[in-house]
Amino acid sequence: MALSKISAAVLGAVALAVGVVAVPGPVAAAATPACQVNYTVVTAWPGGFQGDVVITDNGPAISSWQLKYSYSGNQMITNGWNGTWTQSGAFVTVDNAAWNGTVATGGTVDIGFTANVTSTNVNPAAFTLNGQSCGGPGGTPPPAATPTVSLTSPTANQSFTAGSSIMLAASASETGGTIGKVEFFNGATLLGTATTAPYTFTWASVPAGSYSLTAEAFDTAGATATSTAVPIVVTAAGGGTTPTGAPQLHVVGNKLEDATGSVVTLHGVNRSGAEFACVQGNGIFDGPVDQASITAIKSWGVTAVRVPVNEACWNAESYVEPQFAGATYQAAIKSYVNLLNSNGMDVILDLHWTDGLYTGNSSGCASAEATCQKPMPDAAQAVPFWSSVATTFKGNNSVIFDLFNEPFPSRATGSETTGWQCWRDGGTCTGIGYPVAGMQSLVNAVRATGASNVIMLGGIEFSNDLTQWLQFEPTDPDNNLVASWHSYNFNTCSTQACWTSQIAPVAASVPLVAGEIGENDCAGGYITNLMSFLDGIGASYLGWTWNAWDCSSGPSLISDYTGTPTPFGAAFKSHLLSLPH
Repeated sequence: MALSKISAAVLGAVALAVGVVAVPGPVAAAATPACQVNYTVVTAWPGGFQGDVVITDNGPAISSWQLKYSYSGNQMITNGWNGTWTQSGAFVTVDNAAWNGTVATGGTVDIGFTANVTSTNVNPAAFTLNGQSCGGPGGTPPPAATPTVSLTSPTANQSFTAGSSIMLAASASETGGTIGKVEFFNGATLLGTATTAPYTFTWASVPAGSYSLTAEAFDTAGATATSTAVPIVVTAAGGGTTPTGAPQLHVVGNKLEDATGSVVTLHGVNRSGAEFACVQGNGIFDGPVDQASITAIKSWGVTAVRVPVNEACWNAESYVEPQFAGATYQAAIKSYVNLLNSNGMDVILDLHWTDGLYTGNSSGCASAEATCQKPMPDAAQAVPFWSSVATTFKGNNSVIFDLFNEPFPSRATGSETTGWQCWRDGGTCTGIGYPVAGMQSLVNAVRATGASNVIMLGGIEFSNDLTQWLQFEPTDPDNNLVASWHSYNFNTCSTQACWTSQIAPVAASVPLVAGEIGENDCAGGYITNLMSFLDGIGASYLGWTWNAWDCSSGPSLISDYTGTPTPFGAAFKSHLLSLPH
């Protein structure tokens, strides 16, 4: 949401978190090369990989730089950050970005990229910096081959009777390696482990519900692989299903469906906090996230909760206090997601705040850190963020990935068309001073992990403009993309006429989720009309926000965490409870 509970004083300017770091270095001996390059394959997947390159200047300080190297295979750069990347055949050239050209003696520059490859992924043998040969080996070798695994039993959409014992079986292998164990999961819940072939596990007394099963293989070196998820249905003795967890979702046409093929329309709330508390040093959540608070949410007829998160906290960037970052932050998010899922609610994980220095039109803060809404996600941190999040939640399709909260690239580039191009393709976008992660690259990052989760893509103009969403829709091998729309009474598209002309046509082609709806007058007239429209086109919607702050600081549904509604919340609650359940 463009409005924020956070005061302007919190959003002060800070130093850029990535780029050049000048550190003291030893005096170069005569035999010391002018530069050093460490080329590392960070992660690899079938057909592609992500690389990191650290350049060290051993010679005199420089004011600009150009790195050159070549590949011996068919590696092809698809996206690069912290520099301008070009490739001609096997030859790669990287020129400095506007902000990291100056490098002191002993200073380093960290750049990165993603690439496609189908040949053997051999690291480059030699590098030059400004025409001078760099010393050192090419870097660490690519990761060893990973296992392969598939779930052979049960089969997709197989049906069982409640109370049955279900045999889970998997095949797993690795050329040149040894499989150590295979673990079986329902969503993110571990069911059992097999350490010898044939890899089987008996899941006893399974209750009625819809389930998503996967197998994960581990080799003795620690490498892992996860199978494609297999949905099954366990019916109650009298027929029908009584899900014990949240629906496992996928896209069919312009609808969301669960594992049984039933249409699912999400009605929910946003639970703000994890996007700002951690980066401000105030914890991880704003308010309680225990069972009592979730019971209060459910009492409104809520079936989904959108959880905004912060990439710097998840990625453990240096400026976030360690007790609120990295593994601690990730564990807290996972625990909350699991608790919501166990209460039968789907979860939307939303990348809300990201890095990137932007002070142009509609800037939210003069900070390069993830302390406000930026026009587009940054390639340096958003790509690894989504790779990590997708790896964490793959196999649990009751979790939806909302790739970026409220893009507004057109306000930086100066036109709607260039804004949509930046939205999809990323890279260097006019008016944005950092390498942008386009929606296509983020979709690619998610799918490269093997995750088949539904993906939400918000349009431009703070997700209120969907006019060219269908034209610029990224490609997705899993065909699991959803259009995300935000609608407030103060937005440009806030009339029935606009909804009918601009929003309904998108909803006729792909599923539409209004990830945020609300009004800044703490009343209910706007959302009441809006929800009736969305019901009419079969769209999902979630109110902003289930946080107990004053309505004057942003639309708030509640005045306390027992679920006492504000006037705005009362209109929302009344409508949800009037819907068929």
